[in-house]
Amino acid sequence: MNPLRKKRLVIILAILVGVGAAVGLALSALQQNINLFYTPTQIANGEAPKDTRIRAGGMVEKGSLVRSGDSLDAKFNVTDFNKTVTITYRGILPDLFREGQGIVALGKLNADDVVVADEVLAKHDEKYMPPEVAKALKDSGQSAPAPGKEG
Repeated sequence: MNPLRKKRLVIILAILVGVGAAVGLALSALQQNINLFYTPTQIANGEAPKDTRIRAGGMVEKGSLVRSGDSLDAKFNVTDFNKTVTITYRGILPDLFREGQGIVALGKLNADDVVVADEVLAKHDEKYMPPEVAKALKDSGQSAPAPGKEG
């Protein structure tokens, strides 16, 4: 083989290996940061993975919020009007968190089918509802306000 061709082949192979490694690392990083959204019905039906970070959302059931008197622990139920899932959270709930409104909780589903949230997101005005929650409510046959624009 001609030395010039051999040199070109080595360079091309090195570039391909480098690009392959970069793509592999990027996909690995993205896969670890994916948080899939699950409705209470999907969680109750066992579709959500245990001990994996997920997003769970729906409407906070009226009368379900229980706050601990001596800590920042909160426990509440979220529903899509078909099924209900319990969410526990330690921290300060968002100012706009209220019963009867849509939320999305980020956390892990434990063995008791309770979402242990490390972050709770609440809608930011009267017209906004997280798109995933609005779609889940629409799919369940319930009326939900149309998702607004964030901002």
